[in-house]
Amino acid sequence: MTGRHIITGLKAREVIDCRGTPTIEVDMWVDNSLRGRADVPSGRSVGSYEACELRDGGSRYDGLGVLKAVRNVNEIVSREVIGMDVTQQRKLDSLLIELDGSRNKSKLGANALLGVSLAAAKAAASSLEKPLYEYINANAHVLPVPMMNLVNGGKLASNDLDFQEFIIMPVGAETFSQALQITAEVNSRLRALLVEKYGKIAINVGDEGGCVPPITSIREALDVLQEAVRQTAWEDEIVYALDVAASHLYDKNTKKYEVEGKKLSSKELIALFKDLVSQYPIVSIEDPLDEDDFDGFTRITEELGIQIVGDDLFVTNSQRLKKGIEMGAANALLWKVNQIGTLSEAFDSAALAVRNGYSVVVSERSGETEDSMIADFAVGLNAGQIKTGAPVRSERTCKYNQLLRVEEELGSSAKYAGRSFRQPL
Repeated sequence: MTGRHIITGLKAREVIDCRGTPTIEVDMWVDNSLRGRADVPSGRSVGSYEACELRDGGSRYDGLGVLKAVRNVNEIVSREVIGMDVTQQRKLDSLLIELDGSRNKSKLGANALLGVSLAAAKAAASSLEKPLYEYINANAHVLPVPMMNLVNGGKLASNDLDFQEFIIMPVGAETFSQALQITAEVNSRLRALLVEKYGKIAINVGDEGGCVPPITSIREALDVLQEAVRQTAWEDEIVYALDVAASHLYDKNTKKYEVEGKKLSSKELIALFKDLVSQYPIVSIEDPLDEDDFDGFTRITEELGIQIVGDDLFVTNSQRLKKGIEMGAANALLWKVNQIGTLSEAFDSAALAVRNGYSVVVSERSGETEDSMIADFAVGLNAGQIKTGAPVRSERTCKYNQLLRVEEELGSSAKYAGRSFRQPL
């Protein structure tokens, strides 16, 4: 189909995410047909520099309702975007930013703006009769390595394990479908092993579906994960990653990190990571230091020689990423669309990362929905890595299942990132 594709309707509503917390869903009509629906994810482990979700306050849903954001879409944004060409994503996103007018999208709400931005991308792809990943990039062909978070701690869990995520990466798989098989088999073995060691309580799950065993030791968590891997046929195909979420361990007054009951300086914490990397095949660490410690990120990137991912450090913000690039702080961007508020801004951050040799890790949030769009974003960006939780709940598995469909659609042109996950192109 050719020609202009005009937005003729827009409607937002309040729905709930995987935690039972309200979020916003947006429908978009193009040429009088419903063409796009997008759900906005939400984080619990939130960086200070993220764009602002608009919540209602009050007693309803413990103050977490999003009816104000819904009204902003239905009563303010809809009047301005109806009549626009849905394929002009950047023009639409620029209008959304202008309508809000605040520094951090707090007036209308980043969740309101993002819902419209995402719905527009999906509606445009549908109107042009293209898969979302192809609409984003005609050269989309890389299937990402799943960064499978199998053990949870930190703010996402009910245990006392300080680090937030203990992750396996099946880099030795030949295809994405085999990678998914490997991770599912390891997860199954891990759950059985945890029951044997700690009882049934150990397979309760955290916000992202990973097990929450009664473990306090970082090494014990890595040991039990490694033991589960060794009990499968896949040990040679798997490496490990950590998400530390260190800002939540940092005391800005004492300038110390509290880890396993000890108060550590930045230098001491880096020494701990060096020791872990020497003992386990860890190839990636996310947010190993506080979100304001660009100098520390520079040191750890130089000293460890592995992938160092900035999440709270960068919050998918081009300006913060530019500072990191100039300083050599981290070497990978965690890419979360809701951290910045519009799809165009998120794409700009990814492009800046790639131009400067930084890896891109497409990521979910702890408050996910059944919307599978980040699977298409991972392929559309040829990112090489996707982080979307353990394969045990539908808001996680829907992303993996979408990647299986994309792999099938791409056929022989599909390339699994595998051991080249940092620079898959």
